[in-house]
Amino acid sequence: MSDRLTTAMMELVAALRDEIATERRPSQREPDHLLSIEQAARALGVGRTALYSEIGAGRVRSVKVGRRRLIPSSAITEVASAQE
Repeated sequence: MSDRLTTAMMELVAALRDEIATERRPSQREPDHLLSIEQAARALGVGRTALYSEIGAGRVRSVKVGRRRLIPSSAITEVASAQE
């Protein structure tokens, strides 16, 4: 193959890899699902008290909505990936 053809094919392969990687990333437009303390504790395999301890220590993100404390689903993913 000629050098121009080889270069063009390498650029095409790189562009395809970038496109595939972009498609696999979660969309930034999709909002997090907010989980109750019970749902988040069940997902993490811990009790409510342990989850509140983790929130207090800053190891699990949470948001306050009115009087409720809710956990974004991405916080569950962060905790799970940190444990690996």
